[in-house]
Amino acid sequence: MVFPYEVTMRPSLKTHRIARLPGNRLHLQEGPSDLVIAAFGPKPRIERAYVAAEARFDGLLTELAGELRLLRQPLDHQPPSLKGATAQRMARACWAFRSQYITPMAAVAGAVADTVLSAMLAAEPRLERAYVNNGGDIALHVTPGYPLDIGVVPSLARARPEGFLRLDPASHARGIATSGWRGRSFSLGIADAVTVLARSAAEADAAATVIANAVDVKDAAILRRPARELDPDNDLRGLAVTVEVGPLSPTAVATALENGVRVAQLLLSEGLIEGALLALADEWRSVGGATSLTTSG
Repeated sequence: MVFPYEVTMRPSLKTHRIARLPGNRLHLQEGPSDLVIAAFGPKPRIERAYVAAEARFDGLLTELAGELRLLRQPLDHQPPSLKGATAQRMARACWAFRSQYITPMAAVAGAVADTVLSAMLAAEPRLERAYVNNGGDIALHVTPGYPLDIGVVPSLARARPEGFLRLDPASHARGIATSGWRGRSFSLGIADAVTVLARSAAEADAAATVIANAVDVKDAAILRRPARELDPDNDLRGLAVTVEVGPLSPTAVATALENGVRVAQLLLSEGLIEGALLALADEWRSVGGATSLTTSG
């Protein structure tokens, strides 16, 4: 997920906000990164994990800001010379998609979630389960007997989940991400929401961006503008991004979804994702492991 990225460069001070939420969840926020974190198990283990989460999050955005010029460059045949572990994680997640226009920023939200969860598990590997949710891009940890149910939204304009995916140790998915034209990032496509399961949140983030871009059709009801007109610093530059989608015919909706499904199936066959759910105009399509959707009634 690509989002506006501005960081106050004050490395000697804590610049993030921290709070406890109901259910003993931890909230960490700085700039565009807004993390809701939950860990499960004995209380001392949870507290050790939360201390590690805050410590790793502190300065993380400043670390990324130091490599922002490279992170905003489209990938080509040569891997970028990135130094930070999170920046490298972003580039690795996007590397498989370098034949099209993509920058490591497509995986920034998921990579931040992965980094924080990794720090938690390094400090306390005995957690029963845990998640780090960075604005809908989620890094997951599950153990036998302790699955996680993840809410799925049919549109980024509607926050209420209308279904749930159960993640357990039998699944290889340890990351989930959602992308669409109504989200906080720009999209080339018209998907209301594309939710992807992958082996990490960064990989899910990058793949969700790619699949959401592919959910598209030529139609007069779709309005686009060059990304640089909306945000001069955005890494999509002159690419036309979706700013409005009017009423579409059932045929147009079906065509757009099938275009996305083809890309999702290809990524599934290449082992890049574990599954995907695609939504447009209250129509759903599922691919791979995401077929285990349970509706909320």
